[in-house]
Amino acid sequence: MSLFQSLFGITWQQMRAKVRYRLLVLTLLPILMTLVSLVFITIYWNISYTGQQLFMKVKADLAVANNTLMQVQEGQKQQLINISHSWDFHTSFTQLSNSNRQQQTQTQTLMNQLLDSQAEQYNLDFLRILNITEAAADPDLRLMLPNVQGGQPYSAIITLSAQKLARIDVELAERAVVPLTATMRAQSPIKKVESRGLVSRTVLPIMDVNGNVVWYLDSGILINHNTEIVDYIRDLVYADGTLPERSIGTVTIFLDDARISTNVPLNEIGKSGDEFERAVGTLVSDEVRKKVLIDGENWIDRAFVLNDWFISAYSPIEDIRGQRVGMIYTGFSESPFIHNYLLNIIELGTILMLVLLISGLLVYRGAYSLLQPIEQIHHVVKAVQSGRNVRIGELGLESENELYDLAEQFDRMLDLLQQRNSQIQAAAEQLEVKVEQRTHSLKTKTEELQKNVALLNETRQQLVTNEKLTALGELTAGIAHEINNPTAVILGNMELLKYELGNKAQDVEEEIDIVIQQVGRISTIIRSLLQYSRPGEFNAPIAMHPITPIVEEMLVLVRHSINKQQVELIKDLQATCEVEVNQPQILQVMINLVVNAAHASCDQGRIFIRSYDWLDDNGQLQGVKIEIEDEGVGISEEQLSRIFDPFYTTRKDGTGLGLSLSYGIIKRIGGTIEVESTLGKGTLFTIGLFHKAKDESSSQPYSGIHFGGRSKFRKS
Repeated sequence: MSLFQSLFGITWQQMRAKVRYRLLVLTLLPILMTLVSLVFITIYWNISYTGQQLFMKVKADLAVANNTLMQVQEGQKQQLINISHSWDFHTSFTQLSNSNRQQQTQTQTLMNQLLDSQAEQYNLDFLRILNITEAAADPDLRLMLPNVQGGQPYSAIITLSAQKLARIDVELAERAVVPLTATMRAQSPIKKVESRGLVSRTVLPIMDVNGNVVWYLDSGILINHNTEIVDYIRDLVYADGTLPERSIGTVTIFLDDARISTNVPLNEIGKSGDEFERAVGTLVSDEVRKKVLIDGENWIDRAFVLNDWFISAYSPIEDIRGQRVGMIYTGFSESPFIHNYLLNIIELGTILMLVLLISGLLVYRGAYSLLQPIEQIHHVVKAVQSGRNVRIGELGLESENELYDLAEQFDRMLDLLQQRNSQIQAAAEQLEVKVEQRTHSLKTKTEELQKNVALLNETRQQLVTNEKLTALGELTAGIAHEINNPTAVILGNMELLKYELGNKAQDVEEEIDIVIQQVGRISTIIRSLLQYSRPGEFNAPIAMHPITPIVEEMLVLVRHSINKQQVELIKDLQATCEVEVNQPQILQVMINLVVNAAHASCDQGRIFIRSYDWLDDNGQLQGVKIEIEDEGVGISEEQLSRIFDPFYTTRKDGTGLGLSLSYGIIKRIGGTIEVESTLGKGTLFTIGLFHKAKDESSSQPYSGIHFGGRSKFRKS
């Protein structure tokens, strides 16, 4: 039982067939279509506008992050200006400027100590003073110095190797090291650690009283492992209440594709706490890396961040050389938005079902006055179909109502139909009596006709057979007289020839023996003809023989005919059971069949000769079966029913006695002979010989059987 049937008590096919349900569906369909359209429009708006709003928000968050990073650099500039204008710096710088070369190193050391305390105060990772020579010796500073004009500071993002960081401060180089970790959907890391440092570097020229630049203040903030910048941006753009519950906002700064400063949590545990393990050293997804780092484009889309999907925004970070050295990222987790989205759809679907249910009840109650008469008409129709004599009667409707007219006309039609049925029933009963009488008479005459036809066919077949046997008897008597004398002469001359040749007769002894054997075979054939026409006068002796030697002898006798036809003989002799036969007669049968197969085969055809033990359905040994199969032209279905008739042949030089004699020989020892043939493919003769011969004194009829495109003919 389907779910629909269990809910409504009827199948969907039955509901479609009932008018009242179809009316109800047609009434509810506009409401359903309106509500469904409302759901799909809401889903579309959620996907289109909500998705656009999310991407617009994350794009704005990225702009804030970039501006904040620029503000960090601007803050560095202002910090250097404040330091250069301080009284302590001014005093120390005056001493440094007035000291001679011997005192300058010591004074510069004191100056750097002052700068270290200032760096700690302003949260700078390094702050130092360099003379013009030292500044020119630093290749990174050389790129920044041309941008220092009018005594104003200049800031830029620079990537420093571990050696360069160590020259500034050994501890700085150690802090910059970030172990890299293989990350899902990211390119495999090509090195184990990132030892370079991403530095926000600021240079301020210090001029003397004459306006000449004599010193430079060099400061920098190492972004590697720096949490203050990313946490400040996160707190700025993702304050409490800006994201749904369970959603987290994250900010990351990358060096190439590795996170060197981030508040992306490494696992689920740290998402809700203040202290958590940060995903420093993990890598950005490969698709983001290609678009942002390689193509230099911004990414505003959903992206896989570490182990989850985030609404993300990435933009490249360029160094002072204009090369892309990293990225800055802002984003928030996507799953809470999807959860809220699915929850809204479920709520909307629930409201839809409730509205649809209430609407259906209201519509059904409103249409009850229409559906009740239809229901009554339906019950009457079903009752009439089952044979009951009922009418619709009064429906409680006004006479102007269409259903009232329909019910009245239907009742009149039923009355008329009942009257006509009575008339038809009476006529049918009369007709049935007459048909029964005529049928009985016709059946009797048909049976008599069938008996007469069967008797006529039997008589005609017997007359034809008797005429053929009579003619065959006269013919064989004359043949025997005319052939016996030449065969006796041939046999005597062959004996004389063998005697006259003496020892030389050994060269042709096999051929002489074959001639003698064939003369004997001629005599045997004459006796067989007489035996076929007058079987009672000839009783060839039978004895137990293995079948394989007889087949081998047959192959020797027919080899000249086979070679002349260029036919290949393939034998498969598996029979082991001895059978009770007359050897010359069985030899004659097989020669006839093989020669016929050779004539039916095309040049370079094949003839298969097989023998095997004959077992019944219970596995008991019955005798031997011999199969002779060719690949010749085949026998048509019409010819197949006549091939064993005497004097019937399809060859110009044939007598039509070969198969007739073969059939008579097999029949007299109780054997079977079957033939299967397909036009264009070949013919198969199967001889069945019982272990103990069975005396069959009368000819058995034959019948044709068809299997597919192949005709099968059997005589027993």
